[in-house]
This record gives sequence, structure tokens and C-alpha cells, in this order.
Amino acid sequence: MKAIILNEAGSASNLKYVDLPKPEINDDEILVKVNALSINPVDYKTRSSEGVIKRFFDEERPVILGWDLSGKVVETGKNVKDFKLNDEVFGMVNFPGKGKAYAEYVAVPASHLTLKPENISHEEAAAGTLALLTAWQALVTNGKIKEGDKVLIHGASGGVGHYATQIAKHFKAYVIGTSSEKNAAFVLQNGADQHIDYNKTDFENEVADVDLVLNSISDAINNRSIDVVKPGGKIVYILGAIAPEFAQKAKDKNVDLFAILVESSGADMKTVADLMQKGIIKSHVSQTFAFDEMEKAHLQLETGRTVGKIVITV
Repeated sequence: MKAIILNEAGSASNLKYVDLPKPEINDDEILVKVNALSINPVDYKTRSSEGVIKRFFDEERPVILGWDLSGKVVETGKNVKDFKLNDEVFGMVNFPGKGKAYAEYVAVPASHLTLKPENISHEEAAAGTLALLTAWQALVTNGKIKEGDKVLIHGASGGVGHYATQIAKHFKAYVIGTSSEKNAAFVLQNGADQHIDYNKTDFENEVADVDLVLNSISDAINNRSIDVVKPGGKIVYILGAIAPEFAQKAKDKNVDLFAILVESSGADMKTVADLMQKGIIKSHVSQTFAFDEMEKAHLQLETGRTVGKIVITV
């Protein structure tokens, strides 16, 4: 099979194309022939940092990056009951851990997959995996979003943000989305009730009494967000550690500020797949690259200016 490997951390040019044997599956796994996969900021952050590589892959070298895929079942382990040959499936593989999705065939725990709705493409499905699960687990699982909440979504035009906006509207929240002015129409199209151009306006001067914040931008935004959240409200951060002084500031105001890391879940995938099937959640794929253009795809994502998602066809 064709695959992309990484021997050491560095630039996108460190991604190497190779031929490898197809992976063998265990009794609880499925072998998926990949039609499409998507990439996320964690991909290039892992690629460029030896420390992050070790976090996900220990001492394994070379490594195969990637966690998001959509494709067809070509083999099932003997304990797999819910999937059969030729089923079209999608999911986020072994996150956090060894996903190995930059390949033509991927061994996937059956518990991380769900059936792909027939009315969406493999490209749309692959897009709606890590980013969509992050938004779901941030707002629903951890944020406990409910009808009538005032929700502030930072980076509302990005991969996580554009899904989060749709999820929040599905729960009948009042949604405020931040992005650059050029993406305002896109943010509003996804269901936001209010848009703030972060280049022209400090959001803390425009909003107050927020119930729930989703922050996919920076820890500094946590500090500023505390000022607009009502006591008892929540800020969910998806980029790692929170500075102790910000945590203390939140505690003093009775704001629940916490970080999460998305986890693979076939049950959550099934839930969001149903919403995608009904057209309630839609993937916006802004650019599609061929498998042999992975380096170019990484460079585009690193600009930080991608609207929606980038997808790779295999």
C-alpha cells in the first residue's frame, strides 16, 4: 500500500512517500480502504515537534501521522459484529495515540467508527471527524450546552469553529462567532446570530453575560474571555495547558475554565453522523489535495487561514 511516513520532526518536506505492507488487524479491528482523510493543526504540530511525536508514538520510528478517515471496510476481525465487508465508514482513529491514517489501508478499532451516511461524500465525512468530535465533546459532553445559552465561539470560521457554530444553533443557543471580516458571511451562514471581526473589535467590548465559550485560539484568549462570562459559566479550551494566573482569575469569578482533549468515540461519531445525515451539520471543505500533495496541504493549513477543512483524497 502507499503511505506517508515521518522519520524525524521538522518541516513538511520531512513527509516521505513509501510502499508498505497492508496492516494486519486484531480481533476487534477493521481494515479500512481509505477514500479520503482530513488534516488538522495537530498534524503539523506533531510533524514539527519531536516532543509531540513522542507523546503520541513513544519511541516508534518511522511514524505514520493522521487520525481522520472515511472509506470502505475490506476486512473485519472475528469479534466485530456491527460492520460488514464493503460498508462505508468514517471516524477518528486512536486519538490521542497512533492513528496512522496517512495510508491507503488503515487498521481501525471498530469502536472508533460509524457508518457513513449515504447522502454525504467521503470528503465531507473525512472532514467531520476530529474537528467535529472536538466541537461536540467541547460544547455538549463537557460544556453541557442547553437551549437559550449565550455561546461565544472563537475562530468560528475554522475547522472546529464552523462545526461548533452549527452544533450550538442545533441546541437553540444564541451564538456569537469571531473571525476576520472576510469570513463574516460564512460564520453567519453557519448559524451565528452575531459576528465580531477580531481585527477591528475587542470582543470583550461587544459581549457580556456569556454562558459558554469555546476557545480554539490561545491561552491569552482565555484570560480575556473570563471578563465576558457570567458567574457559573464555562470556558472550554482545546489547545492544552492553562496559565495558573488565568485559572485563578476564573476561579475568583466562579467561572469554570478547563481544557479538554478530544477522544475517539464511535458512539459520538454515530450521533454526529445522524446530524450530518439530516443536514443539521454540514462539512465545509475549502480545499482538496491529492495524496501526493500532502506537503502542500500541510503548508496551507499552517497559514492559519483555512476556512472550514482541508481534505486529502487517496
